[in-house]
Amino acid sequence: METIQVNNLTKKYSYYEKEQGLSGSFKNLFHRKKLFNEAVKQVSFSIQEGELVGFIGSNGAGKTTVLKTLSGILYPTSGEVNVLGYQPWKRKNEFLKQISIVMGQKNQLWWDLPAQDTFYLNQRLYSIPNKDFMNRLDYLVEKLEVEEKVNIQVRKLSLGERMKMELIAALLHNPRVLLLDEPTIGLDVKSQKTIRKFIKEYNQQNGNTIILTSHYMKDVQELCNRIIVIDKGNIIFDGNQEDLIKKFSDDKIVNVSFNELPTKEELSTYGEVVDLSDMKASIKVSKSSVTSVVNVLLTSCDIHDISIEETSLEDVVEKII
Repeated sequence: METIQVNNLTKKYSYYEKEQGLSGSFKNLFHRKKLFNEAVKQVSFSIQEGELVGFIGSNGAGKTTVLKTLSGILYPTSGEVNVLGYQPWKRKNEFLKQISIVMGQKNQLWWDLPAQDTFYLNQRLYSIPNKDFMNRLDYLVEKLEVEEKVNIQVRKLSLGERMKMELIAALLHNPRVLLLDEPTIGLDVKSQKTIRKFIKEYNQQNGNTIILTSHYMKDVQELCNRIIVIDKGNIIFDGNQEDLIKKFSDDKIVNVSFNELPTKEELSTYGEVVDLSDMKASIKVSKSSVTSVVNVLLTSCDIHDISIEETSLEDVVEKII
């Protein structure tokens, strides 16, 4: 069943051009040049119930604009958007009780109060029965490993701890649709790993529909089989990781373990040396020349083992956006 349906979504922003200097400011009082920026252009996609989809692109590509439109924060300029059978921007209570959005650079927690105060406020806002509320709170606090932090002022928590509290606040009403905009931004490796593990388990156990944006390709690689890539307001890819790599990568990585290690200069004749340590090397080679390079390596070098793999998702995404 389709949870999210987007057809030809377009969002334009208007702004004014200001001339330089004091005279320019005075001129702008009487005449201003109005300009338009098309942040999202004729975007269309659908997402099935229970899917966990990676939505990626560079800064300014349109990711957050799409998520804000899906949540009802923004009105579209044109196009159709249907989430759980509702038009999000009408912001009906029945709709709002079934969705949640977490933005890594925005806070919903009260800065000077313990996180638990926000949790109890959300219980009232969403009319969550006390038994359900306590069960969910205990579950979320345990899974995110913050049992001893819920009574501490939010301002005194680390960035990772605050993001975990943001997730708890967003999930207490058990939303069917969860929009995650950069949930691991700025976090240390351990916190990123904990949040990734939690999101994956939560999706598998509850069957929520989740859209995840992130600049950390590790998040997308570990969590999302399906990836939507947006660039300059246009969707340029919608499919699985394997197809994304095949479509946009012209290279493969040849991993070689040597009994006698050649110099980097010698290895560079076969391709781009992306890693060289101990008795091992990784060489980026064009797909068309993989067979010939492997044959030359086997005949001209003292090799212990050799393997071939696709280029990383991060390298592919960096190339296309």
